[in-house]
Parts: sequence; structure tokens; C-alpha cells
Amino acid sequence: MSVATSLIEDQPARVAPTPAETLYQFNESPLLARQSQQESNARSYPRRIPLALKRAKGIYVDDVEGRRFIDCLAGAGTLALGHNHPVVIEAIQQVLTDELPLHTLDLTTPVKDQFVQDLFGLLPPALAAEAKIQFCGPTGTDAVEAALKLVRTATGRSTVLSFQGGYHGMSQGALSLMGSLGPKKPLGALLSNGVQFMPYPYDYRCPFGLGGAQGVQVNLNYLENLLNDPEAGVQLPAAVIVEVVQGEGGVIPADLDWLRGLRRITEQAGVALIVDEIQSGFARTGKMFAFEHAGIIPDVVVLSKAIGGSLPLAVVVYRDWLDTWLPGAHAGTFRGNQMAMAAGSAVMRYLVENNVCAHAAAIGERLSEHLRILQRDFPQLGDIRGRGLMLGVELVDPTGTPDVQGHPPAFGRLAPLVQRECLKRGLILELGGRHGAVVRFLPPLVITAAEIDQVAEIFGRALTAAIASL
Repeated sequence: MSVATSLIEDQPARVAPTPAETLYQFNESPLLARQSQQESNARSYPRRIPLALKRAKGIYVDDVEGRRFIDCLAGAGTLALGHNHPVVIEAIQQVLTDELPLHTLDLTTPVKDQFVQDLFGLLPPALAAEAKIQFCGPTGTDAVEAALKLVRTATGRSTVLSFQGGYHGMSQGALSLMGSLGPKKPLGALLSNGVQFMPYPYDYRCPFGLGGAQGVQVNLNYLENLLNDPEAGVQLPAAVIVEVVQGEGGVIPADLDWLRGLRRITEQAGVALIVDEIQSGFARTGKMFAFEHAGIIPDVVVLSKAIGGSLPLAVVVYRDWLDTWLPGAHAGTFRGNQMAMAAGSAVMRYLVENNVCAHAAAIGERLSEHLRILQRDFPQLGDIRGRGLMLGVELVDPTGTPDVQGHPPAFGRLAPLVQRECLKRGLILELGGRHGAVVRFLPPLVITAAEIDQVAEIFGRALTAAIASL
């Protein structure tokens, strides 16, 4: 049966507290103590999610204490089918059973060829007809680095336009594209230069103080003027890089008319458009790729996370007019991960055969409706946004001074309390956005209607407890 057939049997009901609930207590285990002592100070997730995990299946993870949690982080969106999905396990086991090479650099194999055919089969036909692919080191940030090399080589230009709030990785080249200032401050000058930041169409907090269609049009006018004004002070860039839905930046979906305008402007100016689909790709937003919502064809698509079926893999797919770089222009020892390619192919086939795009869209709307119902009772829920199962809730302080658009200020102090109360009730969520005030929902795409109802119920109870603790 298609997962899409198990969708919505009824309308979401108002979330109500249960009479009794088990609240997990988190005392530091020996594993967590050793991690704190021995691992780098740069570790991040364990500080907010102090768990030592032992077992995982589907949307659930168990820790060493035997407690079970719903995983709505899912490897930051990596686990499209959840933990240890049967089709992924079967694909990995088949590679081992057949004694296939596990490491091939960029030499081809039947597994690699099948992966490429499967991936190209998911692309819009206009892109697939002229697509080239570069396998990168196994992280999204390395694929971003490759994309920068690609467009700079092909155009002979060095400047790149990025967007406020953007996140493209943590290597120094990719970091130069990042909107967040925090990770940059300790480094001083970055290795990469020539990056110009542009305002992103953040409707709830429009950088022009407008919002809506007017904010979108002003944003596009600003960009078009920048690329065409001979005295704009910015050289014509090699590329514009954009997330169709900003993830770490606060789950902010770009307006679709804005995306279409961005494609028109860059195409007319001869500037390559790079779309970063590292987190939003592979059905996450209710389409196979998030840019498909706008009906555009980018010049470059950067992919990682879910593309490897839970194993490390990253690629750049691009139009053939850009394929002017020389052999060896981008390399990486671990770009030939055969198990990741086999698992990725299995995931791609499953997504198509089970119409997971439609499922993600419907279940995402179900969760959004739950959150909108909660919003009636909780003015701290300022903005509910996203696409498909890439959703965020911006928490606000209703007693604070409104901004120029009339919206209360971000409530960064409340967000970690909500996250902690969710964890105590068996739900793993992550935060993001400006001031860390956005609660993010990134569950596996196979989560059911009943399970998403449970997620919303836990979130509602956690929100009540967090506000009471202020």
C-alpha cells in the first residue's frame, strides 16, 4: 500500500493535555560524561539534546536508559525514510553480499551508474536533458565548495551573491556565504572573498518593512538594480546561491513569485543560479526538489543529506554549459561510497513508488493545522511557516515592542525551554533562526497521521509547561 493512502482520516482535533504523563529526567550518564570530557568544545547537539542513543527504528530512537523518543530532527533532514528502513538495509546488505567494491574514488560501477540514472530520472526533464554530475566529498559543504569553483571557472567572474539568513556549510569557503555572524566572528578574515549579501524575502520580518506582494516586488527591484546599475558598486557576479526554504535560518520559504523573478533576473544578466537543496531536497517540501514549487530550472543544484539514504554522500548537478573546468578541478577521496549510492537509489525508488511527495505535503499540512489551532490559545506562536515536512514556528514575546510590521519580537529565551520540555516528554526537536527562536520540525517523511498528531500533542503540552516556567 502507498504511504499516501494512510494519510488523513479526519480533521485535526484541538490539542489537549493528557491527565497523566511520564516526564523523563536527564541525569548525566557515563557515556555523556566521557563525551563531555573527551570530545571537542565545538560539539553542538549534545548540549541541547543530552542523549546517548542505542537503537533506532522508523521515527523512533531509544537511549541507553531504555527511553524512547520521536525523532523530529532525523539527522537534520538526512533520514527521509527514518532510521533503518527495510529498503535501505536491504540495499546495504546486498552490496556486502555481492562483495562489491566499497571504495572506488570516481571510478564507475553498476551501482554508481544506477544511482546517476535514478537521480536524473527525478530531475525536471528540461534539467535532466542537459545535466552533468560531480561527486564530491561526503558533505554538503564540500559540494557547495565545488559549486563555487564550477561557476567561477565557467564565467571567469569571482563575486557570488548570497542571502541574509542563508546557511551553506561550515568550511571556510561555504562559511563566507553564511548569513549568521556567530560562526564567523572568531575567524576574522575568511579565505573566500567577493561575497555580497542580499535581503531574503522573509515575509514575517520583511527587510524592507513591507511584507506581502509589495515586499517581494521591492526585493526583486533591488536585486535587478544591483545587477544592472553600472554604479552599483558590485561587480557582475558569477552566481547567486539561494535556499528555496532557508533551514538553519529559521525555516523561511521564499515566495514563489520571488523565485520566478530571481530566475528571470539572473538568466537575463548571464549569472548562474545555484539552488542549495541539501536539506530541502528529496520530497521534504512536498515536491521532489523545493525549486519545483516555483517551476524554475536552476543552473546548479547542490545535494546531500537524504541523497545517500542515511549514509554520507554529496553531489553537484549542473547544466552542461558550465562544464568547462579541467580534470581534477574538484576531487575527494571519499566520493565513491558505493553503499551510500545503493542506499540512495533505494530511497529514490521508494519515494516515487509510494508517492511520498504527496504524503509529505498532506502530513505537513496536518501538522500546520494543529499548530494554527494552538496559535489561537498561545500568542507566543508568532509565525507558522514552511513547506511539506520542513516546518518552523517562530516564538515571540507578546509583551515586547512590535516591529515596523506590527509583529512582536523574537522570544529566544522561550525556545530552549520548549525544546527541553519536548525532550522530557519524548520528542526531539531542534531550534534555529534569528535569536534561536524558531522551533523546527524535520520528521522522517514516512511519519503517519496518527504519529504527527502525537507530535503536535506533545508540543502543545511542552509549550504550556515552558511558558509556566518563565
